[in-house]
Amino acid sequence: MAKLSSFLAAALMSAPLLTGCLAAGPGAAAARLPAPAYDPPVAAASETAVLSGGCFWGVQGVFEHVKGVKRVLAGYAGGHQATAQYELVSTGTTGHAESVKITFDPKVISYGQILRIFFSVATDPTQVNQQFPDEGTQYRSEIFYTDPGQKEVAQRYIVQLDAAKAFKSPIATRVDPDIGFFKAEDYHQDYLVRHPDAPYIATYDLPKVAALKALFPANYRPTPVTVL
Repeated sequence: MAKLSSFLAAALMSAPLLTGCLAAGPGAAAARLPAPAYDPPVAAASETAVLSGGCFWGVQGVFEHVKGVKRVLAGYAGGHQATAQYELVSTGTTGHAESVKITFDPKVISYGQILRIFFSVATDPTQVNQQFPDEGTQYRSEIFYTDPGQKEVAQRYIVQLDAAKAFKSPIATRVDPDIGFFKAEDYHQDYLVRHPDAPYIATYDLPKVAALKALFPANYRPTPVTVL
């Protein structure tokens, strides 16, 4: 668990259900990155993306506002079903990362565009086993591909961004096969939508949604698609 400043600690104590998901970045470093050079069309009517980028509240909140997204689940990926429980995942010993499973219409938004938004506003892909003060392997940045096509899009895009020096440091986001996604407890679902006034959400996650709207207005949807 990350060390907190006294101000943040007080804010977390006053907010509902704020045990564990600590301060992710407020979107100050958000930037509109170039589109993937390799992003072939997919004929399927629906596709899924599994992404880890720190506390899942903010990542879920961002993608619930993206046009073409049908559903976003907060959950756990990278470990076994038996340990896919918040209290266990929070120890950082299960292999799981806090993740989201995004179901989307590839005719409206491509997998490459999903990754572009992910890297631009939802996570800092240069941090290792951390998202700002959120420390531990459960907060790592990782792309879990569901088929070889997704793997190629993700790997090529990372090479492209590194070659363009899109970030000051090399991208540390891992690209690994999806070995299973497990839905998180209901109290984690739609957390940003249900608790917009919580100090954590207002300070660290709503700015990510604002960055999505500012940087990708054509992809922004004012009314989020929710789980509950």
